Amino acid sequence: MATAEILYGGETQKAVENFPISGERVPIQVIKWQARIKGAAAAVNAELGKLDGEIARKIQDAAKAIAAGEHDEQFPIDVFQTGSGTSTNMNVNEVISALTGGAAHRNDHVNMGQSSNDTFPSAVHLAALDDATNKLLPALAQLEASLAAKATEFHDVVKSGRTHLMDAVPVTLGQEFAGYAAQVRLGAKRVANALPQVGQIPLGGTATGTGLNTPAEFAPKVRDLLKADSGLDLIAPPEDPFEAQANRDALVELSGALKVVAVSLTKIAQDIALMGSGPRAGIGELFLPELQKGSSIMPGKVNPVLPEVVLQVSAQVIGNDAAITIGGLQGQFELNVRVPLIARNLLQSIHLLSTASVAFAEKCIDGVQANKRGTDASAGATLATATALNEAIGYDKATEIVKKATASGEPLRDVAIAEGVDPELYDSTIDLRRIAAGNQG
Repeated sequence: MATAEILYGGETQKAVENFPISGERVPIQVIKWQARIKGAAAAVNAELGKLDGEIARKIQDAAKAIAAGEHDEQFPIDVFQTGSGTSTNMNVNEVISALTGGAAHRNDHVNMGQSSNDTFPSAVHLAALDDATNKLLPALAQLEASLAAKATEFHDVVKSGRTHLMDAVPVTLGQEFAGYAAQVRLGAKRVANALPQVGQIPLGGTATGTGLNTPAEFAPKVRDLLKADSGLDLIAPPEDPFEAQANRDALVELSGALKVVAVSLTKIAQDIALMGSGPRAGIGELFLPELQKGSSIMPGKVNPVLPEVVLQVSAQVIGNDAAITIGGLQGQFELNVRVPLIARNLLQSIHLLSTASVAFAEKCIDGVQANKRGTDASAGATLATATALNEAIGYDKATEIVKKATASGEPLRDVAIAEGVDPELYDSTIDLRRIAAGNQG
């Protein structure tokens, strides 16, 4: 149950007064991971004989309460604050100290063996690792499965292919959806490939990466506790402590993978919206689920609302990545000092992609249906089927036939026969399903 009294102290209050910027607080996941780090640090410091066991227990209890979300209102500092996250680190220290009744000093005990410079970025890495592992990757797996199921369902639905937004040789709707599923699957792999680097946290580096005032065994023991408690097996020591403290390259890398996912979802959402357009005056190859009224004035209108949500989310993620990139390249010497910005944008991107992927799967993809009238019409209408005649009559002759059919509006078969193509050759060659199968037929 949340407390009504104010538990934070003077340093937090100064930060609240100094940074009235956005009204947006530090992501609560970061706060919770800072608290977990404090609790694990207290346990290790007690084990190493540096901290009284009773004080350590009180710190651990307070940290668990914060990590459980019992005191979320005690962390009011704006996300746009000092670039190292010092204000938030002190906010957590002060609240934990207050929850121990003052038994644990905010700096001497709660912050023992730590610095804002190593704990805050560690908390950001762990929050990103946690959310990407337990929210985003399952969401992408669900979306991939939904697309793959539709690929199977639509495996025999032939339609016109399109390149440059122009008619091309026939394909199947199933082939298109299989391609979308692969895009999502590859996107998930890109995210997963970035996570081992995200799991390398700078904990133990204290102020500059040297580990001053911290026993050498402190950081490994804290990491082991965090790994055991969270189940995040990718939590690991840094490849080099100075690399880990001075740069946020792993977070930039993860953001880049998220951007690729956003680019893929943009392609998929645009295609689905376009194929659902009409249904009579547009492409009209898909029926999208009717989730709400499409217009306050036009009766019966169905809009591609979920694809539109995905497109907006993707734009935000791509924008977030630009800011993360700028934040990542602005570290100087032993410390990157744009960590709150990176945290805010990265965790928002993970959250938005997770929720949008689930909604897209459940509210759109799972319910989409093939408009057979539309797919049959486009498959039969595309003059690009003449491509299949190339081997028999040559490219130039096929081009002449297509141009005459385009100009006259007559069926391709009629024009081809009039131009001397044997009817039996035409009928055996222009098999739409076989053409769609390509070299796999």
